Amino acid sequence: MAATNNQDLESKIATEVGHADVYDEKAAISDFKADAIEAENAEHNMTVLQAVRAYPMASFWAFVMSCTIIMESYDVFLMGNFVALPAFRNKFGVPYPGHKDYIIETKWQQALQVSGQLGALIGVFLAGPLTSRIGYRWATLTGLMLLNIFIFSMYYAESLPVMFVSQLLEGVPWGIFIANAPAYCSEIVPIQLRAPCTQMLQMFWAIGSIIVNGVAYNYNSLDSDIAYKVPIALQWMFPTPLMVLIFLAPESPWWLTRKGRFEDAAKAVERLGRKSAVNSTETVSMMRRVIDMEKSVKKPNHLELFKGTDLRRTLIVCGVYAAQNLTGNLIANQAVYFFQQAGVDNELAFALGLITSALQMVFVMLSWILTTYYGRRDIYLWGSFANFVLLIALGIAGSTGTNNAASLAQASLGLIVSVLFTLGPAPASWVIIGETSAIRLRPLTTGMGRATYYIVEIPCIFLASYMLNPTGGNLGGKCGYVWGGTAFICLAVAWWGLPEMKDRSYREIDIMFKRKIPAREWKKTEIDVNDDE
Repeated sequence: MAATNNQDLESKIATEVGHADVYDEKAAISDFKADAIEAENAEHNMTVLQAVRAYPMASFWAFVMSCTIIMESYDVFLMGNFVALPAFRNKFGVPYPGHKDYIIETKWQQALQVSGQLGALIGVFLAGPLTSRIGYRWATLTGLMLLNIFIFSMYYAESLPVMFVSQLLEGVPWGIFIANAPAYCSEIVPIQLRAPCTQMLQMFWAIGSIIVNGVAYNYNSLDSDIAYKVPIALQWMFPTPLMVLIFLAPESPWWLTRKGRFEDAAKAVERLGRKSAVNSTETVSMMRRVIDMEKSVKKPNHLELFKGTDLRRTLIVCGVYAAQNLTGNLIANQAVYFFQQAGVDNELAFALGLITSALQMVFVMLSWILTTYYGRRDIYLWGSFANFVLLIALGIAGSTGTNNAASLAQASLGLIVSVLFTLGPAPASWVIIGETSAIRLRPLTTGMGRATYYIVEIPCIFLASYMLNPTGGNLGGKCGYVWGGTAFICLAVAWWGLPEMKDRSYREIDIMFKRKIPAREWKKTEIDVNDDE
């Protein structure tokens, strides 16, 4: 009897202890969720200025990471200028009947402009697995070290095939930079700063083109190797200083949280924000809540991007990236050459190229205000519509003849198309790309999106070069009809499928994708702060 009573007592104690463990676990989960809710509400209630004051270093490190985009922009515009640079044409070109100068053959013009993109295509596929494994900082540092080495081969190139291979090699680190930068920038800042900090990428794209166009304008009258050797050598300005800064930068706290390194994530949050304004424990709890919602026993892989709700997210990112090449943006990449083919003299063409780049930077800064206060979807759609109208107008101007007025009209419209693209669709794209992907799959999604960009851009470069080159289609401004047609298709698809993610936390974005809410309903849909699915 005594033995039975002892067993009953032990059983009762064990049961009570078990209940206590369950209670403690539930209490811990409840506290964890409460902290997450507090952090999310704090971000929602911040104004833009309050967010800047609370996270001053987050804005600075986003600025530093965005600087890596200068290098791809610089080289893309460099090749666009080289095909118009007299010294480069005389060195690598062939004589063309009716022209006093040499020209770069269409096939080599196309090859040189596509070589970097081929390398970048390799780079973006490397970036996802590499970043998932070693983090944004070390993946970017790897790319910078490689770029420093590959610039040598381009500088000493004495033939177009060597120039092609050099560009291809340089493209590999570009792919790493362009895949990582938007993801890193969107992860280290609060909700209110996601738009301006990711749009800095477009600003640095414009800065790269300003430097190139300024150098090309300065050297376009020289008929020696210096005219193109100096612009190539200037690429060394960027990698080493950026390596030092990025080595000192904090890792993304979202990446650290995904790896279960919660203390390191809290330290990263404290480095990004002011201790007096940021509760790192609550912020990491918010990150853990979102990551737990996305948790899977599988390691992230590319196949997941095309399954379930992640398929829709992947299609949006890929579609926005692809549209950048289908809405006349390549006119900006070949601005000087476009102006020359429109009938503008050599000196004015280079000056207009420099003016275009400078205006692009100004308009990108104006776009910060638009996308921060008016959202992404509306700015993207209205900007795309304006772009479509201007491209058709460019086509009409190109069809009116070859007189001086028609040439000036084509040059003016080409400049306006290139500039207005950086006010709406281009900068809004970077925000959309950074916000759309799931946290768990973000490095892979941004890499896949940029890969789509290059896959679409490569044939578009061939098409653009063919349409403008005198040995090809020789269409001049009439290329506006072609780009206007593709721009209209992109506009229609965006109206149907692009959601508005302004002021949405990553938790809310996850839930809305899982609930399959139509794109046009996002703006008026409310998500309860307690919802986890």
